[in-house]
Amino acid sequence: MNESLLRELVPAVIGVLVRRGADFAAAEDAVQDALVEAMRVWPDDPPRDPKGWLVTVAWRKFLDAARADTSRRHREVRIDGEPMPGPVEAADDTLQLYFLCAHPSLTPASSVALTLRAVGGLTTRQIARAYLVPEATMAQRISRAKRTVSGVRFNQPGDVATVLRVLYLVFNEGYSGDVDLAAEAIRLTRQLAAKTNHEEVAGLLALMLLHHARRPARTRTDGSLVPLAEQDRSLWDTRLIAKGVDVLQTALARDRLGEFQAQAAIAALHADARTAEETDWVQIVEWYDELVCLTDNPVARLNRAVAVGEADGPRAGLAALAELDPTLPRHTAAAAYLHERDGDPVTAARLYAEAAGSAPNLPEREHLTRQAARLNANLRS
Repeated sequence: MNESLLRELVPAVIGVLVRRGADFAAAEDAVQDALVEAMRVWPDDPPRDPKGWLVTVAWRKFLDAARADTSRRHREVRIDGEPMPGPVEAADDTLQLYFLCAHPSLTPASSVALTLRAVGGLTTRQIARAYLVPEATMAQRISRAKRTVSGVRFNQPGDVATVLRVLYLVFNEGYSGDVDLAAEAIRLTRQLAAKTNHEEVAGLLALMLLHHARRPARTRTDGSLVPLAEQDRSLWDTRLIAKGVDVLQTALARDRLGEFQAQAAIAALHADARTAEETDWVQIVEWYDELVCLTDNPVARLNRAVAVGEADGPRAGLAALAELDPTLPRHTAAAAYLHERDGDPVTAARLYAEAAGSAPNLPEREHLTRQAARLNANLRS
């Protein structure tokens, strides 16, 4: 059975039910029930029209639920019969579902969960495992999100920028449980790119592909992090890099630069270097200048300071870093790196140890601790 096809059909089927009169929450529940039925039936009896089968079964599930709940008998929806025979409606509401799931009234965590379920077709259990939370907790989060957007109509305009931020949040979760969230984010972003001709959607897709291409080289067999400069570049996926660069060039040719395009351009320059020493840091600084102009993001400024340290020397990087808020995430780690490059291992070791204490995750904490230990060992020898 083609599970990827099943999941790709989910948003279109939800859209059909909503157009027939179901509210979003009820439609989404009915489609999830239909997916369970499909997993049971399709291996032995695959349908000739998968979408039509899902629509029929999901609509019946919705009718059964509506009839079983007396409080729903007064809703303004026809529940007194099966849909008329014939082809399934051609309208595709996938794009509106993206907007709905990234509605500004939702928290980022709720938007991510709702997007993965309603657009991605994942089960609540899969999402819960991916985010390492109890299934009941994730079910409550999704239920609250569905209630929040239940009154939002599909004909309301959506915000592409908000959708992209939600997809980027999914991508950055990487892999856990039985779901590869990075791959899922790429799939959903490809789907979004096919639905809308938007240069920033292409920019995000390019950025994801370029980052994902380096994934095999990012960790050692023991799970420890490998810094970019030390990665085995023969492990990078050159096919994904070429695809990412192609998508990026097409987006940049439209001459409507956005933050994801700028980030993708930086990633492309890293991917283009055959060795760390060949990295074009001058161009990278120029792209960070563009990114800072677009977003004035403190994290972009921090990354720019490190790039300046590579392009113009560590003292220039430290000067740029000194202009930033020292409480920024990874500020201390960046300072440690630049001090080490400037030939001050004592200060670098102290800062690496300090940065380890505030690292956002265990692999990063262990990496920074090892850096401090390495410098301290050298100082004692």
